[in-house]
Amino acid sequence: MSAIPPEEGSQATPDRGDGCLILAPGASVPDQALRFRQSSSSGPGGQNVNRRQTRAELRVALLDIRMPVRARKRLRDLAGERLTADGVLILVCERTRSARRNQEECLDRLRELVRLSMVEPKRRIPTKPSRGANERRLDSKRKTGERKRRRRGPEGEA
Repeated sequence: MSAIPPEEGSQATPDRGDGCLILAPGASVPDQALRFRQSSSSGPGGQNVNRRQTRAELRVALLDIRMPVRARKRLRDLAGERLTADGVLILVCERTRSARRNQEECLDRLRELVRLSMVEPKRRIPTKPSRGANERRLDSKRKTGERKRRRRGPEGEA
């Protein structure tokens, strides 16, 4: 099954263009790369759960997502257990009683993962402690050592 088609008579949604789903600024995925599978849900719905297939499972290969290479590496790390050995990201949603809403929830989770992976982490700049800070630290260590030496008593009787 491919991506969710827009409702009949509705305008194309702004996050879709050229047969692609826009996941974040600078990241998109072709509609045909999104594979949905429906199955029975264990979520809310009472007797309806046994008759309807409302659980949505979204599968998309990381290589099909158009995004910078470094962001893809971060996405691989963020995906964790949801990533197969083949590099396929699997997202599952069974929160609602509606198959369509569960599919939308899967897409929202994918968008959030991609959005987080597109953020370049701030590079840490190593710093050196100031000379004064170093002297204060060493002075404090000397005082602590002296205090412990005084507790021992004469000739280390403790």
